[in-house]
Amino acid sequence: MIKQIIFAVSLLITIGIFSYTVNRLISFFRFTRPAFPVKDFGKRLMVTLEVAMGQTKIFRKPVIGLAHALVFWGFCLILFGSVEMVIDGLTGTERVLKILGPFYDFLMASGDIFALIVAVSIIIFLARRLFFHIKRFEGIEMKKRSHRDANISLSLILLLMLSLMAMNIGYVGYTISEGGTVEGIFPVAGIIFPLVSSMSAHSLKILYEASWWTHILLIFFFANYLPYSKHFHVFMSVPNVFLSRLEPLGKLPNMDNVTREVKLMMDPTTAFAAAPVGAPVERFGVKDAEDASWKNYFDSLSCTECGRCTSVCPANITGKKLSPRKIMMDLRARMKEKGPLMVKNGRDFSDNRSLLRDLISEEELWACTTCNACAKECPININHPTFIIDMRRYLVMEEASAPGELKAVFSNIENNGAPWQYSAEDRLNWTKDLEIAIK
Repeated sequence: MIKQIIFAVSLLITIGIFSYTVNRLISFFRFTRPAFPVKDFGKRLMVTLEVAMGQTKIFRKPVIGLAHALVFWGFCLILFGSVEMVIDGLTGTERVLKILGPFYDFLMASGDIFALIVAVSIIIFLARRLFFHIKRFEGIEMKKRSHRDANISLSLILLLMLSLMAMNIGYVGYTISEGGTVEGIFPVAGIIFPLVSSMSAHSLKILYEASWWTHILLIFFFANYLPYSKHFHVFMSVPNVFLSRLEPLGKLPNMDNVTREVKLMMDPTTAFAAAPVGAPVERFGVKDAEDASWKNYFDSLSCTECGRCTSVCPANITGKKLSPRKIMMDLRARMKEKGPLMVKNGRDFSDNRSLLRDLISEEELWACTTCNACAKECPININHPTFIIDMRRYLVMEEASAPGELKAVFSNIENNGAPWQYSAEDRLNWTKDLEIAIK
């Protein structure tokens, strides 16, 4: 009974802290702009099964991609055992889901095997970060905190797997020693148990109980650490893939407020129906975090900081300042900075800073070629170019700020009706001295 009370209190604290974090993030989302309508659920489900569950984009780097995919699949299987632990902890039962029979045996065996696979994979990930210079893990946006956060998260996952393995070994060991029946199949624990068979049943029982508590409390701690770390993608990546933009990557979305202006010229009735009289004037493009759409912010929270986007960006490869990863990290950081102040003082609050220029420079934005290599490479379907284009739109439409070459094009379009510096009457002058045979 005491165990159940302690467990229930721990669970309530975990849920309470997690709920506070979720409510905090929801309050930030309220300041963002609408995005595309979420529909075509069948197509979204297929994209999720392929990209998120199948981890297809990860396999573009086959070796390390396989290790990452194994970790993801392992977590999905091990989650079942975690759910059982919560039920056991609240009800005082042990192995309550054993009633599932052969399916339970399969899940326990899979979880036991994957605990070892995930542990080995995490050790490889840690070794790569600590002892090898991986170029895509570096960059001006990757501060010491980012590296420290990655190492802490990976270490916590490793401890989770080691405690799970110890729990399984302890369970198999003390059950066999006491002549009981082992519920489930544990291949790895069965192989390791002979190495510790000299331990008494009492010692193995203590190992099981200590590992059980260590594992579940680590899960509770990890769940509340994740939203404040780069590994928040553990929660966000699958939903982010489901909410992917389904249009071709090269298609740039129109701006609703500009569309209304065009409709106003074409048909005033249609325009007024789309924008009620007295509606507040909207900003063109994105200047600060609250101008971003909810999907942009969702992307930033989902970003794994893996650097795959930046590693394939032609602008970054040729030495320009643009890093698609930094764009997402800056949006997340800016909302974290300004969001609480807007919650307290309202959406119109200004701290005399903005995402544009204070965090992201014009040079970075204009370096983008909109080739969509970053969006194509991202393992969770983050779309960087649409957000970059929206920030450019603010520069051009609100501040008339653009590189000199673009300003010349704009001026030519305004004066000549075309991007060239020649008037309409002079455009065919180049043909005057041509001898064109007419048959």
